[in-house]
Amino acid sequence: MRVRVDISTSATSLPWKAVLSPGRGIAYDLISRVDRALGRDLHEDGWGPHGMVPFGYGAPVFPTAKRQRGVYAVGGKGFIEFGSPLPEVIEAWATELRRRELLDWGGTAMRVLGLGLVDPPEFRSGRARMRTDSPVVLKLSQQDTTDPAQRTWLLPTEPHFPEYFQLNLRRKAETLGLSPDIGLESITWVGPKRSFAVGSGAKPGAPVEVDLRGEPETLRAIWAWGLGQANSAGFGWVGSAR
Repeated sequence: MRVRVDISTSATSLPWKAVLSPGRGIAYDLISRVDRALGRDLHEDGWGPHGMVPFGYGAPVFPTAKRQRGVYAVGGKGFIEFGSPLPEVIEAWATELRRRELLDWGGTAMRVLGLGLVDPPEFRSGRARMRTDSPVVLKLSQQDTTDPAQRTWLLPTEPHFPEYFQLNLRRKAETLGLSPDIGLESITWVGPKRSFAVGSGAKPGAPVEVDLRGEPETLRAIWAWGLGQANSAGFGWVGSAR
């Protein structure tokens, strides 16, 4: 499930370094103000057998903002979405957001106008096509690169990407106690390469559209969580799915 926050701002742009990075701290802060133990456990230990963090979020979206060269355009009314397959995380976000009048998105004030819950697609057929708005990132293991210093991150056009992507899907299913019989059937589109700054430095990747197969419950959880790694930093956010 997702929480959609309707917002407005008088700002007209965000620097690219502040498009995704503020969301991680906001997400943890919202959780911790309602359930301190849950926020601490997610931040320090993660969830389940692999210590993953089952939440994601998208960048602020302002449909009527005028595009500007070199910056991310904002302004007027828009929205932000936070997603998680964990009901307790969704409940904490919604509880705290109902009390908020403002969100500080990296120094830009965004007024909270309202919020609602967004249910995932049903995926009854056991098939899903998902396209991300933000880059999908995956990190190479040392044995799969001859130069770890230069080849840390794996792009969707590179040979090992499907293997690592598949492994990530299964680890997510295992984290949630869901059927690990989930797979990547095809990559149907790859967007332009882009890097976004986060607390640990810039992470490069590219948005993708993929066809997945699996149990409907598992597909719904992936939709709420995101694709690839670093979802809790805003990467791999699923913008559209069917």
